[in-house]
Amino acid sequence: MKRAGCLALCFLAVAPLATAAVYFLSPDGSNDGSPALPRASATSATTYTDGKSAAERKADDELIADLPAGLAARDKKELAQQLVASAENSTLNWRDQYGYIEDIGDGQGYTAGIIGFCTGTHDLLTLVERYTKAHPDNGLARYLPALRKVDGTDSHDGLDGFPAAWKKEAAEPAFRKAQEAERDRVYFGPAVRLAKLDGLGTLGQFIYYDAMVFHGPGIDPKGFYGLREAAIKEADTPSQGGSEKAYLDIFLDLRRKAMKARKQDIDTSRIDTAQRRFLYDGNRSLKTPLTWQVYGETYRVP
Repeated sequence: MKRAGCLALCFLAVAPLATAAVYFLSPDGSNDGSPALPRASATSATTYTDGKSAAERKADDELIADLPAGLAARDKKELAQQLVASAENSTLNWRDQYGYIEDIGDGQGYTAGIIGFCTGTHDLLTLVERYTKAHPDNGLARYLPALRKVDGTDSHDGLDGFPAAWKKEAAEPAFRKAQEAERDRVYFGPAVRLAKLDGLGTLGQFIYYDAMVFHGPGIDPKGFYGLREAAIKEADTPSQGGSEKAYLDIFLDLRRKAMKARKQDIDTSRIDTAQRRFLYDGNRSLKTPLTWQVYGETYRVP
């Protein structure tokens, strides 16, 4: 069972402003083995810019470099892909999804690949453009003019044969690598980076990542950055000295409302019987073994 709705409502490459920080061991983290969390010495920004200075980026990089890998650790990143795949494709085997493609009737055109790139939300177009730049003779390059025309719509005009071409190209190791790279560049990397700047442990980093996947990197009220801004208005992040559990609980509340606003009868079990359960169980470092439910199905990772 696929989830209802494509992930990227608005494809905007935005990034948080730098946050000045010092370090401390959070009471939340010390109880469950989560890493030490940064605490802000100034108020974290709730506005976004894609024009950060080199000095600001360097400061962020230095801050993050001193933290544990968290969700970026190999085993946790694999777990993150399994968790997302259980909600996106009802499977733990996310590597079977490179060749996935269908129109799920959500108004975003074709949804495809390991993270649900969409022809209507710019991310699939960007993927094919970047892949074609590195591999000009690939089987998807001829569809670029049509992909540019349908971008932002649910149209299939000019895309006759595109699903078959996508599935065929997905057998190529280079295209699989390209899908993973684009996933990391647009979704995983920015989400984990910002979660660390907000002082969140491994579970919080995953919660941000799953929200980035489902809602897209938009600054509107239903996009990831808009949801984070709304959450910060209601509760301090750990880097601001707030409770990690309280902040994440509010963030999940806002996510759930945004999902329901999109479609009233949407299944929200990826929050209710997965992420929220991990949070209430105190598993903020995403320790395994892990058990959760999505769409009534039970998944286990030993």
